[in-house]
Amino acid sequence: MGEESAGLPMVGHDGQHYRFNPGALCLELLVSGGAGERAKWEVLHRVADLRDWLTHTRLGPARIRMSAAELAELKVLRESIWFSAGRVASGKAPGAFEDWNRLAQAPPPVPELTGQGRRWREPISGAALLSAFARDAIELFGGPYRHRVRRCAAADCHLLFVDTSRPGARRWCSMQRCGNRAKQRVRQEATRGHA
Repeated sequence: MGEESAGLPMVGHDGQHYRFNPGALCLELLVSGGAGERAKWEVLHRVADLRDWLTHTRLGPARIRMSAAELAELKVLRESIWFSAGRVASGKAPGAFEDWNRLAQAPPPVPELTGQGRRWREPISGAALLSAFARDAIELFGGPYRHRVRRCAAADCHLLFVDTSRPGARRWCSMQRCGNRAKQRVRQEATRGHA
């Protein structure tokens, strides 16, 4: 599946709908909201919100059993991943990852194969869900793609992704959005230069 058909459904501040594939489960968590300015994008107010949001992630639809305290812990994990991703995208070492190893100790969700494809053994516990995100963060920030964690090249976009493309030349969060806007600017400047 290409970037245009995969990824999370997003709506830009201008109302444009597009898809964003951050390339890793832990980075998908970052678009669910956050602290500070990102609080206006918060979608994980209740456990039921998390169930709905997970449908669009790499995990897909699943019945989960998570407490309010575990949801709060997921938001703390999200902030530490945000902090580390920003540092790594700037060429620094990840930081604030002390809880990842503890959370990763719990068994992750258990996949099952059916005649219709893969599904999860349900319900997925809060500890298993936290483990899945923590394990993915450990794999990303401790693995070979760490140096490919990037911030979108658009000046007005702060989305973070891991470039998993073969050439490693991805610059935009989405070609549908920021990549397309950059192409349009180049065309407009070229047209003005020939006028």
